[in-house]
Amino acid sequence: MIKDRLVNSQVYESLSENIKKGFQWLRETNLKEIEPGKYVIDGENLWANVQIYETKPDADYEAHKKYIDIQYMISGNELVGVRDLSDCVSAIAYNRDNDIEFLHAKTEEEFQELNEGEFLLFYPHDAHKPSINPGETKTVKKVVVKALFN
Repeated sequence: MIKDRLVNSQVYESLSENIKKGFQWLRETNLKEIEPGKYVIDGENLWANVQIYETKPDADYEAHKKYIDIQYMISGNELVGVRDLSDCVSAIAYNRDNDIEFLHAKTEEEFQELNEGEFLLFYPHDAHKPSINPGETKTVKKVVVKALFN
């Protein structure tokens, strides 16, 4: 897991070509004005899902096998649980079509606060629990860029 601000994202572009293109799309897109929905950037290699939602008191962890997540907070803030996949047990088995498995933590949870202008980058070994209330329910606008892990 990597946490940083979008203004520093060029530091991470050498990780993969898909990550580089994902950060370029985030920097070049008017994210304040973009409508919720799916945006194809490079076919199945790279796409983005823009969301507006209310944070919630709790959720399951999730993990992905095919895609890296770049979760960028456009507006608002939330807590995101983060842990290594090895510290989780399966709650709902992996769904290949949706590239997602839901999990429960085996030990005490740790959270990162994701604020406007920041991103969290999750690899397949990073289980994450997004959209958690930071003390109270918040409305957030966030984009999740899905970069094929190769």
